[in-house]
Order: sequence, then C-alpha cells, then structure tokens
Amino acid sequence: MFRRMMLAVVPAAALAASAAVGPAQAQQAQFGTAAEARTMLDRAIAAVRADKSKALAAFNAGADGFRDRDLYPFCANAADGVFTAHPTLRGTQIRDLKDAAGTAFGEQILRAGAAEGQVNEVGYSFPRPGTTAPAPKLSYVTKVADQVCAVGYYK
Repeated sequence: MFRRMMLAVVPAAALAASAAVGPAQAQQAQFGTAAEARTMLDRAIAAVRADKSKALAAFNAGADGFRDRDLYPFCANAADGVFTAHPTLRGTQIRDLKDAAGTAFGEQILRAGAAEGQVNEVGYSFPRPGTTAPAPKLSYVTKVADQVCAVGYYK
C-alpha cells in the first residue's frame, strides 16, 4: 500500500515542480537576455562595418534578425546625435532623452560610445516596446565608424 501511494505521489510532485518552473521560463523566453543583447550588438557592429546603409535600413525595419522580442539595435550619428536607427525615435535627437528620474541618459549613451572598439554599459529607465511605463534597462554601447550603436535589454 505504501509503495502504491508513493507511486501516485512522486509523479504529482514532479508535475507540481515543473508547473512552478514553467511560468518563470515562459517569462524569460518572452524577453531578451543580457547575453542575447550583447550577441546582437556584435552582429550589428559587423553589419555596420560591412555596409552601413544596408545595416541601418535592416535595424529600422527589424529585418535580418535585428528584432528579437524586446531586443533591437539603435544608432545615432556620433557628430550630431540624431537617431539613424530606432523603432520609434529615428530622426530625433538622442541628447534630448531623459528617464523618469530626469537622468539625461541619451547624453550618457553618446559619451559611452565615444571610442570605437570599446563596449560600455549605460543603465536607465525606458518603456518596453508597446508600453508606456518606464522599466529598468541596460544598454551595451559602442562606436562603429561615425555611428554610436547600442542594444539594450530590460532587467
């Protein structure tokens, strides 16, 4: 009898444990990770070096794998700070961006992207795509040719 009861309890416990892990895994799959953001930035750097015009067009269109859940590359001219690639801010001034706390993170992104070949991190709050509420975000930033490019992920 004890053995029969254990055979019934063990599968039920395993099912309960997998259900508890399921939503966390589903949420993680819904959003990009730090590693995925860095990988996308590396791909974006290579694309800009190969053909800047084609790369910026792909970034703006979210084509060629440059849009993955809440991950996307964005770029601005290093000289004037105007977005050349962004899902919603293309053509606007990056220097004007401030988060809910008043931090001028657009200016921080430009400064972080001052040196080519060096990747820096900038943390700020910015709404996830499709929302208006600010969420904590960290962007990997670098300079590529005359562009400051970044890919950020939400924490």
